[in-house]
Amino acid sequence: MSDNTAEYGNLDERVAAALARDVAPEVRAFAERLAHASGALAVLFYGSNLRTGSLDGVLDFYVLLPGSQAERIWPRVSYHEWDCRGMVLRAKVATMALETFRAAAAGERVDTTIWARFVQPSALAWQRDRVAAAAVASAVAGAARTAARLAVALGPAEGTAEDYWRALFRATYAAEFRVEKAGREDSILAANREHFAGLLPLALRAGGIAFAQADGGVLRPELDRRARGRALAWWSRRRRLGKPYNVVRLLKASTTFHGAARYAAWKIERHTGVPVVLTPWRERHPVLAAPGVLWQVWRGRKARERETGSRPA
Repeated sequence: MSDNTAEYGNLDERVAAALARDVAPEVRAFAERLAHASGALAVLFYGSNLRTGSLDGVLDFYVLLPGSQAERIWPRVSYHEWDCRGMVLRAKVATMALETFRAAAAGERVDTTIWARFVQPSALAWQRDRVAAAAVASAVAGAARTAARLAVALGPAEGTAEDYWRALFRATYAAEFRVEKAGREDSILAANREHFAGLLPLALRAGGIAFAQADGGVLRPELDRRARGRALAWWSRRRRLGKPYNVVRLLKASTTFHGAARYAAWKIERHTGVPVVLTPWRERHPVLAAPGVLWQVWRGRKARERETGSRPA
């Protein structure tokens, strides 16, 4: 599907079409399973597996619930494994209220991760009904408006859409408590060119930001000094709080990440080749078990090195 302004008259149409993209039947079945277990309104699928279509690795889902947000620090993160017709599917699942998701996407919360993530590709893998689907599409459109407003405030006086998206992602990655390789923003744009093609003009129009567009796709947003100042002040607060907020979120996840031990065991074996014995105690106390697991992995790798070294070349 080629997403551009010629095909879609407004941002809402564009977002709804993008969310309706095809995903593997196994992904939809997993999403439905998660939805029924939690009483969800909708389930979004995103991440690298959405782009590649692969079922390998860990699938990424956002489960969106009705009602008010249960936790003050959200989302709630969990790990799930499901045997789907003889294939073990693995998923990391973030769960939160749809209303909180909408507010965060609209930039009404200090959190930056929702709008920065969902201006990127996602798919509506399951929805309870048309009303829920429309509410999710509206929230994701809000993420695009929030991201576009900041992109033109951070970017140059004029430039291509990629110049503005690049400025946005460079800033948001720097504000989060994680290490990304230099040029991560370029890899996002390169991997998702079709998704971002034509998105910025639609998001600017939807956000009430006028712009001029010259040949070659060069944009000149008509953002006056006062409007730019408001946008940058809005971002300054979120940038300052970004790392502390992410630290709090990680600390919460270390004690509330359901299935954390199974997720860690799978990751360790995948990256080291050393299987981790997951006892009931280790599953109940993943943080306390970590030193013993690391010792087991170290011994396993040393044993493998000795075994490999003893073999004739």
